[in-house]
This record gives sequence, C-alpha cells and structure tokens, in this order.
Amino acid sequence: MSEPRDAVADLRRIAFLLERAHESTYRVRAFRGAVAVLDGRDTGELERLNRTGELLRLKGVGEVTARCVGESLSGEEPAYLHRLETTEVPPLDGAALALRGAVRGDCHTHTDASDGGSPMAEMVRTARELGHDYVVITDHSPRLTVANGLSAARLRAQIEQVAELNVELGDGFRVLTGIEVDINEDGSLDQDPDLLAELDVVVASVHSKLRMPRAEMTERMLTAVANPLVDVLGHCTGRMVTGNRTRPESEFDADAVFAACAGYGVAVEVNSRPERLDPPSRLLRLAVEAGCEFTIDTDAHAPGQLDWLGKGCERAAACGVAPERVRNTWPVERLLTCRPY
Repeated sequence: MSEPRDAVADLRRIAFLLERAHESTYRVRAFRGAVAVLDGRDTGELERLNRTGELLRLKGVGEVTARCVGESLSGEEPAYLHRLETTEVPPLDGAALALRGAVRGDCHTHTDASDGGSPMAEMVRTARELGHDYVVITDHSPRLTVANGLSAARLRAQIEQVAELNVELGDGFRVLTGIEVDINEDGSLDQDPDLLAELDVVVASVHSKLRMPRAEMTERMLTAVANPLVDVLGHCTGRMVTGNRTRPESEFDADAVFAACAGYGVAVEVNSRPERLDPPSRLLRLAVEAGCEFTIDTDAHAPGQLDWLGKGCERAAACGVAPERVRNTWPVERLLTCRPY
C-alpha cells in the first residue's frame, strides 16, 4: 500500500483550483469547510475517522470531501484533484509572461473581514506560495454594508492584526495595510482621513450610483483622484461583463480622469477579475497614452483568485503597458514611497 498523502493539503489544493477557475461558491465552501474541520488532525486520526465512518458524521464533511480524504489516505491522488490539475490553463504569450514574471505583489485583495471568503492568514499563505513578495489587504469601507465594510474601529483592529502577522512572518514577505475605500457621490472618501493616512495603500473605487450623468461622474472621480490620500483608482468603469449581473460602463470623461491620475500620481488599476476586465482595452490604451502608472491587481475574494494576475498581465501587455510603469513590479520599499506620509 502506498504511503498516505496529506489529505488536508489535497482538500486545500482542490479549493484553490476551484477558486482559480471561478467555480460556484458552494463547491468551494464544501472543500474550505472540510479543511477547517480537519486541519490539525494527524494522519492516524484521519485514518480512524475514515475507517469507522465517523468522518462523514463530522459537520462540514460531505460525501465528496470524505471520498477525497479516503483516496488521499490510501496514497492516491484524489480523482477530483486529478481532474482539476489536468485541466489546461491557456499559456501566456511572451510579453504577458514577462510582465507576470515581473509582478512582485498584489495591491487589491479582500478577506472574510468584509466580503472575502477566507481569513487573512489563508490569503497571506497563498500569496506566499504563489511567490509574491507582498500582498495588500484592502477590505471595503463602511458605506458598503452589503460587503460588510469595515468601520474605523474594525479597520484599526485589522491594522494591528497585520502588524502582528508581519512579526510572525519575519523577513522575506510583507503584508501591507490598505483599503478599498468608496468614492462618495461628492468625491469624498468613505473613511476617516487620519486613518487613511496610516495605511500603506488606498484603492479608491466607485460602487454606488454608477449611472450618474457623465459630467457629475467625471467631477466625482476628479475630486477623488485629487485627494492626496488616494494611491490607486480601482476598476474605473465599474462594468460587469459576465455572470448573472452584467452592467454597462459608467460614463465619464476618460481623458480628463486619466490626465488627473498622471498629474496627481494616482495609479490606474488593471483589474484582473474575469467578470470585470476593467478598464476596457480602449480606455487602458488611453491611460497609457496619458502617461499613467498602473497596478495589476486580482481584486481577489478567495485564495485561488490570487492566481488571476496573469489575466490582468495579458490585457496590460496587449495594450502597451510597460513593466516599469506597473507599481507592483517595484520592490515594496519603492511602492511605499508613493505615499508621502
């Protein structure tokens, strides 16, 4: 009989691959839930639970996940995992591959503190496994109640959590503090300015009243971009191109907004989420012509989505974005000099 495999690692890998493939949330939760229940149990205990049938009686372990555990314990790669591992991912071309290789971190990610699916520690673990040098935690601001946005008190607690996690991690990887802050209708930011000034990276995004008239939306975005606390303009059009909630682009004067981004030193985000693909290619080219800098971010809400950077790199390379103009190709020390606080 073959040596048992690490059953929990196999379940975690399945969850990661499902997230990367943008599979249904309920499938991902089945495997993440089983990981939470079984993590920390040694092989002997797992074998006993599997042999006696108690494994299936554990809350959070279902028939599919139990079968995967049984296959792992017998020394076999679970069939579910094998199918996912052998599903081909389209390769990146030369320019996109080079850009992806230059990217050192991710400036837009979410945890279960707001509307993400996993705790910060799991997001950080995955970012390290993907070879990142750093990851920025950018949970939502309080106005976005549907996403459980963080109040000032909760954000302060998260800043402390990041500091503690960095002490545990030691040298070689950094967790950076951040936020995806809502741009209010008047262009102000949905969080205490003094608190925003403490953060490493502030991504400012429009999430409400996306169908504002063009002139009003332009003024709203220009006001936000001119705010010295803003580092990145997130998913600038707010569009959704796939899924159950497709949404058209917001209308604004892109020439004026991108000129302001270039003038005030605010990076334009290339959002890698497959349902966003924001900005559209024509606007991304316009931002390049305007002399903007960029971040290529996943906007990940689950660990497997942290591996979506290639999607953004592919679009950025096709639109002529040079690696040196992408801030998250920079070392973390240079990234942090974008903030004069």
